[in-house]
Amino acid sequence: MSSNRKHMGMKAKSTIGNTIIYIILVLMSIIWLIPFVCIVFESFRGESTGQVGYLIPKQWSWANYKALFVEDPDKTVQFLLWYKNTFIIAAVSSVIHTFIVLCTSYTLSRMRFRGRKALMNIMLVLGMFPGFITMIVLYTILSKIGWTGAGSVPGLILIYTASAAMGYYVSKGFFDTVPRSLDEAARIDGATRAQVLFKITLPMAKPIVIYQILTAFMAPWGDFIFAKYIAHGTSAGMTVAVGMQNLITKSNNSAHYTHFCAAGVVVAIPITILFMFLQKYYVEGVTGGAVKG
Repeated sequence: MSSNRKHMGMKAKSTIGNTIIYIILVLMSIIWLIPFVCIVFESFRGESTGQVGYLIPKQWSWANYKALFVEDPDKTVQFLLWYKNTFIIAAVSSVIHTFIVLCTSYTLSRMRFRGRKALMNIMLVLGMFPGFITMIVLYTILSKIGWTGAGSVPGLILIYTASAAMGYYVSKGFFDTVPRSLDEAARIDGATRAQVLFKITLPMAKPIVIYQILTAFMAPWGDFIFAKYIAHGTSAGMTVAVGMQNLITKSNNSAHYTHFCAAGVVVAIPITILFMFLQKYYVEGVTGGAVKG
């Protein structure tokens, strides 16, 4: 009898504890979502394009979204051009970044060579320094070859992929969990290192590949500081973040605030869709890569 009471007491405590945790998580989610809900409401407001003191629109309209995709005769809003620049930068950077990281991670996981530990430690330490400390040097170099201003797209791709190898540690941890016996069997059958990586290891490492693609895509997609610095006010080389930020200056805020909110919703849609469909692989990639260092 006493054991049953003890079991029921522990079950009640567990239920109460879980309920409190769920309530806290729900409240945190609501607080976290409030800004996004406000942006969505503002993007559908049709009675005014400036900031107002209320949340629910008095007149619902798609006009703010239409304004983004209709050519502006004054060339003030060039959303399609900015969106194209952003997509090209993010897509190309994602492919190059993922390729470099996976090759580096596989090499450090499978091969043993002199200086391997030192190289890993050096890359790990260098990765702790923020990239912003090199902004002036990077801008000087890129400006000399014409990759700033209107030609900032290749310059930004170079910036986002140049140090890709230093992000090896998560992928390397995942490759460490893949049995080496598979590599050895393939090598005995005559496969090269490249064939082992691309035909045997990577098909088994789909979660870490998707994880790397997503993280490499998100960085340039949402970056503002580097893009603002490299484009330096030239509309032809701007990304969405930089272009739309220019629309909410003091002089333009009343005319383009709701357009800015609509652009924020449009930019968030691709990342949201990617995470909804690839969340499982993303989580597996993070947890699998954290098993070993």
